[in-house]
Amino acid sequence: MYNYIMRLDKFLKVSRLIKRRTVANKVSDQGRIYVNDVIAKPAKQLKEGDTITIVQANTEIKIRIIKIPANNVSVQEASTLYEVIK
Repeated sequence: MYNYIMRLDKFLKVSRLIKRRTVANKVSDQGRIYVNDVIAKPAKQLKEGDTITIVQANTEIKIRIIKIPANNVSVQEASTLYEVIK
């Protein structure tokens, strides 16, 4: 099995955590996305096991990446790419 890497903005779109890549870019540029507790830019390379924290309004979601897909995935598969930590 291959260990893939993927840009942060693309992973957020593919996993359906954020609907559009342009929105993921904007949120990341505003400093509201952290990878492994460090502010991340849209081009940050992700790998399996990384944690992503997304801060929106008064809510915060933290997830752990379980799988990086080679290509786009279906809506049903999107939620299998990560697990919610809190």
